[in-house]
Amino acid sequence: MLIDRRLPLRYIFSKIQLDIFYVVALAVLMEVLAHYAKGALPKVPVALAAFLGTAISLILSFKLGQSYQRWWEARKIWGAIVNESRTLTRQLLTFCGDGGRELVRRVAHRQIAWCYTLGQSLRGHDWLTGTEGHLRDEDREEAETHDNRPLVLLQQHARDVTTLAANGELTDFQRVSIDDTLSRLTDAMGKAERIKSTVFPTAYRLYLHYFIYIFIFALILALAELQGPREVVVVTVISLPFFLLEKTATYLQDPFSGEPTDTAVTAIARVIEINLLQLLGDEDVPEKVDTDDYYVM
Repeated sequence: MLIDRRLPLRYIFSKIQLDIFYVVALAVLMEVLAHYAKGALPKVPVALAAFLGTAISLILSFKLGQSYQRWWEARKIWGAIVNESRTLTRQLLTFCGDGGRELVRRVAHRQIAWCYTLGQSLRGHDWLTGTEGHLRDEDREEAETHDNRPLVLLQQHARDVTTLAANGELTDFQRVSIDDTLSRLTDAMGKAERIKSTVFPTAYRLYLHYFIYIFIFALILALAELQGPREVVVVTVISLPFFLLEKTATYLQDPFSGEPTDTAVTAIARVIEINLLQLLGDEDVPEKVDTDDYYVM
């Protein structure tokens, strides 16, 4: 997730440098053709280029809005995961007596591992990253036999809750309440997986990209009277916001892609880890994720 710091120019222009190169090359090519083949290029009214630019701006703003909605939905899902993780641990600590403390600690640590595992799985990374010290060997070995590792960790939660109830640590009402919390965690996981697996329409992205180039081509023809380097500079400057907004929308539409624009699932998992360990009374608590960079993952 990009944080409230000045973005480096290298990051901004690295995303559009190829498009800018194409725009400059096209403008120079059209300038050469206009010089050596006078009258061969059609004249385009500036009003037509302006109309195309306005239409594309509206489409681009719609795409940006849709992309942000996907990103914001992902952030709300992880906000719910934070709340439900705290609720699960708080319920177990409140409901269970001293006889169930060992199982309660096991579930709390496994919940920390679950948060890291879900985030890494959504990004396609090693699912064990961040789980060190929180997952027992037998739980890890069982999870490795499943395709959906976060799901099996939740099932292990459910088994431990059943054991606590069988040992008389939980009443039926308390067990149902905890099961509701586990169900909400499962729902949150499913929503995050839906965002990850649902591809933003590719044709929409491609058509918009092509329309931007059509607009630039029309703009070059409309500004032919400027001639020379001035036309190249003006066309390049006008094209910058179109490409920047297009790339921003493209990266926002996939909040689990491993890019700086991602939802900060690892940093959120660290917050959950700190909160749960403090609830357990542990003294060895890690620090919050801090970075000198312009983004946090």
